[in-house]
Order: sequence, then C-alpha cells, then structure tokens
Amino acid sequence: MIEIMSRTPSGTEDRREFLRRSFFGFSAASTFPLFLGRGAQAAAESGHPDDDRILVVLQLSGGNDGLSTVIPYADPVYGRSRSQTRIAEDEVLKINDYLGLHPALGELRDHYDNGRMAIVQGVSYPNPNRSHFESMDVWHAGDDSGSRQGNGWIGRAVDSTCKNCNNPFLTVNLGHDSPLALMGDHHKPISVPSHRGRGRGRRRSRKNDPLLSRTRASDQPNAGNAALRELDFLVRVTTEAEKAFRTIRSAVNGFRPHVDFPRGNPLARDLLNVSAMIESGLPTRVYYVSLGGFDTHANQRNRHNQLMRNVSGALDAFMKELEAGGHLDRVTVLTFTEFGRRVSENASRGTDHGVAGPVFLFGNRVRGGLHGEHPSLTDLAKGDLDMKVDFRQVYATVLEDWMGTPARKVLGAPFEKLPLLKSGRESLRF
Repeated sequence: MIEIMSRTPSGTEDRREFLRRSFFGFSAASTFPLFLGRGAQAAAESGHPDDDRILVVLQLSGGNDGLSTVIPYADPVYGRSRSQTRIAEDEVLKINDYLGLHPALGELRDHYDNGRMAIVQGVSYPNPNRSHFESMDVWHAGDDSGSRQGNGWIGRAVDSTCKNCNNPFLTVNLGHDSPLALMGDHHKPISVPSHRGRGRGRRRSRKNDPLLSRTRASDQPNAGNAALRELDFLVRVTTEAEKAFRTIRSAVNGFRPHVDFPRGNPLARDLLNVSAMIESGLPTRVYYVSLGGFDTHANQRNRHNQLMRNVSGALDAFMKELEAGGHLDRVTVLTFTEFGRRVSENASRGTDHGVAGPVFLFGNRVRGGLHGEHPSLTDLAKGDLDMKVDFRQVYATVLEDWMGTPARKVLGAPFEKLPLLKSGRESLRF
C-alpha cells in the first residue's frame, strides 16, 4: 500500500524536500522504467530531484484551424479561399516571407524567435477520418488501422518497460476522463479535476459507486474467490488513487508561482497546476492537458482569436514558470489536434473538418523553427490540405529521443524520426 503525507513537515524541513522524499517512498519505485522512473530513483539517491525528463501533452480538441494558426499569408489562394476568416497580411506575425503566426500568438512568437518552439507542418495520417471521435482515437492509439483496442501510445510506452508498475503518479491527466493515449494494458493513469484552480475538485457521490456495488455483491454467500481477488485489486487501486489525489491537492494548494498566470483562462489554470506538481517533486513523467472549443464551423474569427489568446498566454506563463523554477531543461511540451480545417471557408463564416495541420513542440531541448514542407493550397486531397508528415514520426521522435523508449515496440512499425530534439542527453544527468 502507498503511504503518503503520513506526517507534516517540520518548520525546518523544506516542503518540496518533504514531498519528494514522500513520493519516492512508493513500493513500486524499483520497477520504474527508464524515462518513467529510473531517473526518479537515481535522483532521490543522488539528491538531484530535477534530473527527470517530463512530457506535457496538450490536446486542442475539436480540430484547430491550422491555416489560421500558421498562416500562409503570401499565398493568393489563402486570401481567395477565405473572405470572412482570413487574417490580413498586416496582422500576421511573420516568421518568413510566406508564413506567419496568428496575431494573438505574440508570446509564442517570442519563444519561436528564441528557438524554443518547433512547428511541424502538414501533420496527419494516411486515409484520414474526419470524425472527431474516430480521428482522436487514431491519434491517441498511435494507430490508423483500428487494430489496437483499449490502449494508447503513452500507455503502451509505460507497459513496454514497466509491466508491473502500479504507481498512480507515473502519468497524470488534468480532467475527469482519462484519455485513451494514457491507457495501457497494465498501466492506468490518474486523473485529477480540471479547470478548478488550486486543485479544488468536485466530490464524487458514492451512492451509486460501482466499486461499492461490487463490494455488496461480493458479500453474498456465493461470491467466488476470483471475484474477491478482483474486488481486493479494485479496492487497493481506488485507495491508492484517492491518496494520490490528496497528495496532489496538497502540492497544488501550497504552490506559490514565480510568474502571473492569466486569469479567466482555463488552460492557464491547468498548466499552473501542472507547474505546481512539477515543482513539488512528483515522480510524474507525463502530464496530459486538454483545451476544447476548436470545432469552429460558424463565426470562427472571434472564437478562434480567443482560443489563440488562451493558448499563447497559458503556454507563455508555463514556460516562464518552468524557467524560473529551474525546470525548463526537463520539460518538453507536445501540442496536437485531431485534424485541421478545410482550405475554403463555409457559408457560416467558419471552416469544416479537414486533414493536415501543424503540430507544435516547446522547450529548451527542442530544435526550434519550421520542420517539414507546408502543404500546397492547390494540390488538395478532396479539398483538404494533404499530409506531409505522418504523426507517428513525431511520436517516434518523442518516444526515442525524449522518453528513451523503443518506438517500434510502441507503434508496431518503424517510422522515420524527425530532427525535433537536441542531443546532449548526458548534460541532463538522465
């Protein structure tokens, strides 16, 4: 069983050191995989709690309009295709003589200029699906064949090196429903309430709790040994998850950020909480955060402007907080959406489901700049931007060059890596 926060820190004991030592008391510590814990155990022994790499995945749900995010302002087809949703050339934050960023991404433009933002252009997968649910499942599973059921690419990465890990802190989702991406056959993530600020969440009613229903069923005289064993497992998992949540809440509530995070910004609240968990010393290797609202079929311009402001302000504050806390070398942020939007706008001053779009990476260890070729606005796939980069190439790069996990084992096939991350792993004492 996990014992967390069994005592309070003394007046002379640093809160972060107390939390760090508490977290490394897990009985599962000796079974951590390379990225997902060997560094944590070594860090505890060496006194360097910041040696561990962290991946933060940001999901933009609904299908972000890539052409209004990374804008081909110099292409006349862009202007002809979008009379209501286009962004004028004098508004664009230009990064070269063809492309520029949305005008609300000013903070991210600074990170781009400083080499901390990589833009991968034209990302999708073969035979794309324009359904939100189907396409998101493809991205989560890291598989476009539909053959992988019930597990995701990050969950499989944990399983592939840590089949017996039962530490609930290894992957943390900010939200009530854990994404498929984090689900493994063995590993299951922990989810904490999202958009509540300072770690405060909704208390779940136990009146109809399925676990309690299973308990009542197991009390019957004919309850078999298998059912009792399964019940015991569920009780232990639930107990550990509840203790984990209390620990996370304590870490978040005690956090004092170095920088101001934008108010009224749900993504900023989530990234503030991620900052708190990182600063507290949790041995979490992957954080997962989502922002919805990107399904802009109608009246896109104002809505998308606000979304871009939220993304830029939140990520900027997060990056600055990581830098102020000395964690920026440890963290890479991967941002994706399930598909882009069509080249031509619709009659409702919006855009419909498309195919390829940009993927972003942020961090000190990222090779900033443009990667890949921007899709043609005239050579289209059924009216949509055609794929230039398979998203699994991005995953393969992150898996091998950041997480230290064999990509083929996780993805089921070889995918060519991209030059998205800097070398120099030894400088991180990883």
